[in-house]
Amino acid sequence: MKLVVNGENREVAAETLAALLTELEYEGNWLATAINGEIVHARQRSAWLLAEGDRIEILSPMKGG
Repeated sequence: MKLVVNGENREVAAETLAALLTELEYEGNWLATAINGEIVHARQRSAWLLAEGDRIEILSPMKGG
């Protein structure tokens, strides 16, 4: 399936947001996720089905100042 992840075109096998995070090797419930501009909470990720062309944003906190 073709998706846009953090502004990059990606071809993935994942069908859910949780599976996508695993496939892309993101770990931790502290991640913030959004699909097509809609926030997806951690507890919803395993049930959230992806669709061709979805725009996914995955954000993680960074150290620094």
